[in-house]
Amino acid sequence: MTLPADAKPPSRHELRKIETRGRLLAAARTLLARQGVDATRINEITDEADVGFGSFYNYFESKTAIAAAVAEAVADELGKAITASTTDVADAAEVLAIAHRTIIERAAEDPDIGWLMVRLEISHDLVSTALGPYVLRDLQRGIDDGRFTIHDTAATLIALGGALLGVVRAVLQGRAGPNAAAEHAIVVLQLLGVPLDDAIAVAERPLPPGG
Repeated sequence: MTLPADAKPPSRHELRKIETRGRLLAAARTLLARQGVDATRINEITDEADVGFGSFYNYFESKTAIAAAVAEAVADELGKAITASTTDVADAAEVLAIAHRTIIERAAEDPDIGWLMVRLEISHDLVSTALGPYVLRDLQRGIDDGRFTIHDTAATLIALGGALLGVVRAVLQGRAGPNAAAEHAIVVLQLLGVPLDDAIAVAERPLPPGG
């Protein structure tokens, strides 16, 4: 935690609250990835975090609230990784390809993130809502540059989110091939109006560092 130079350092009590909230979030992240929202009970989260059951409500008003906080944290983590790796990329098509490939490869490397995406989508629309601002930004950029041809942005956002989650699930279940991320990016670019040869060339470029 970084503080302004003139800020008063947090007290021990405040630090304990920050640490306890972090433990609850970490526990919820593990359990929700493993078994989903409906099958997870608050007492399981507090037991996993080694926090008293009654203390839970000092930090979150409900299971839905902590699930939303986990979804937001995952979306922020993915969004920052994508932004870091696309800062110097000028082509909107390549930016979107990198974004989708990054998410799929992160899910393969860290199955907890993948399963959170799949299981929290049901109740929190993680891809199309929490990650929505990032995707909308990149879609609009592609439209403005004449790279994408889109009839309805909202429908496109939903379609892209559904396709992405389908591939993430297939990767987690071992049903996807070794080039699933790039192949998915090719399909996505075609859906956005990018010609096939161009889509293949863009989707198969090496991922830049930073993500």
